[in-house]
Amino acid sequence: MRAMKLILTQDVDKLGHMGETVTVKPGFARNYLIPRSFAVLANESKVKEIEHYKRGLAKKKEALLSAFRSVAKKIEALTVTISKQVGESDKIFGSVTTAEIEEFLVKEKFDVSRKQIKITEEIKTTGDYTAQVQLHAEVVAVLKIKVEASS
Repeated sequence: MRAMKLILTQDVDKLGHMGETVTVKPGFARNYLIPRSFAVLANESKVKEIEHYKRGLAKKKEALLSAFRSVAKKIEALTVTISKQVGESDKIFGSVTTAEIEEFLVKEKFDVSRKQIKITEEIKTTGDYTAQVQLHAEVVAVLKIKVEASS
């Protein structure tokens, strides 16, 4: 039984990433990878074509990451000020939620959902806190939160 050399056109779990050359059994190649367009036969022209595609993809990814990094810098420059009713020893009634932070960011013209916001510690008293805003898998902005007593 001969092995076949293929170039992956997409990431395939437990096999490899797009653009890699892999060696697989002929049946796996013929019955699964090639019909689903996960891979193509490895020849010189296909290798060059995939490399060209990967370079274009890398440029697009870098431009996208650059845009997310600039948004992250703008978010990190902000401080969310939230006024809450307080009781004894500066404890607030309830807690600060991601929905409140999302509302503030939307008012500041940022396209962020509350699912992207992670409060690092439970906010139960007045003071300064931080939250993480996951803009991209590789870009996380740290947002400053100031909780104060409402009058």
